[in-house]
Amino acid sequence: MGFLIILLIVVAILALIWLAITYNALIQLRLRVKNAWAQIDVQLKRRHDLIPNLVEVAKGYMQYEKETLEKVIKARTQATQATAVKEKQDAENFLTSALRSLFAVVERYPDLKANQNMLKLHEELTSTENKISFARQYYNDETTRYNTSIKSFPTNVVASTFNFKGEELFELEDLAQKEAPKINF
Repeated sequence: MGFLIILLIVVAILALIWLAITYNALIQLRLRVKNAWAQIDVQLKRRHDLIPNLVEVAKGYMQYEKETLEKVIKARTQATQATAVKEKQDAENFLTSALRSLFAVVERYPDLKANQNMLKLHEELTSTENKISFARQYYNDETTRYNTSIKSFPTNVVASTFNFKGEELFELEDLAQKEAPKINF
């Protein structure tokens, strides 16, 4: 009888140790997801900060393209005010589309296209877009790892007990960005 009690105590202690390790692992994964999202936010803020400068440089040259500039400013405002992942994703996709329109218009203005400030801003924005892309990839990797963990047995038992919820992926919804570039020689 004494052996059975000792065995039960050992099993209970091992179960508590497993529970603590699993809980802490889930906490670490959740924090990594939050950190990855913060990295996206940093790059999005940089993007949002560059846009007013870009618009100001373009304003002097593009007197007849007021609608395009207003669309970019509106998209930027929506993007800076978005909070939830899905809301931010939609706003950023709209902003990307507006920026594409702006750069398409810039192509029609040789003086603006050659302007050093515009070239520098365009280069910085391109660099920022690349950083956003890498940050999104990291966020999605961490989110997938976290979501897989909370849905896999036996971790899912701990996850449901302590109310761990899955996170949304930051997905690309602009179909033009999903298409492969067309190259003509």
